[in-house]
Amino acid sequence: MAVAGFGSRGERNRLAQHYAALSDGELLQLAGETESLTEEARTALALEMGRRNIPSEKKGEADDSASGGRAELRDLLTIRQFRDLPEALLAKSVLESAGIECFLGDYNLIRMDWLWSNLLGGIKLRVRQEDALVASRLLEGVNPASENSEK
Repeated sequence: MAVAGFGSRGERNRLAQHYAALSDGELLQLAGETESLTEEARTALALEMGRRNIPSEKKGEADDSASGGRAELRDLLTIRQFRDLPEALLAKSVLESAGIECFLGDYNLIRMDWLWSNLLGGIKLRVRQEDALVASRLLEGVNPASENSEK
């Protein structure tokens, strides 16, 4: 007896039907979050978008206003790693209060089971590449504004 699981023809058909029922806007939104999809789901999404002639945005082609100016995961730099969640949240709040957009990588996994922290390399504090130097100095306790005025 075959069970319809991931990677099976039944799963591909289920995904194809699901994506066919979505609006164009919903498909575009889902296409912007492909890193959270399985390989089967990505393939089904690409097929449905191709069937509807919806262009998929490639890196560099996406308009910042369409994505809200948010950084993509692959464009981020890990500037710190924390073993414990409270330390990571404190560092994140320091950067956010300075107006630097930042993200915590592996936050949810470690929050669910903190024993995974060592396995995953801790909670990763990530920022845009252009903000990395200022963010690092803020976390070290150096005020970048006062340092620039001394020169």
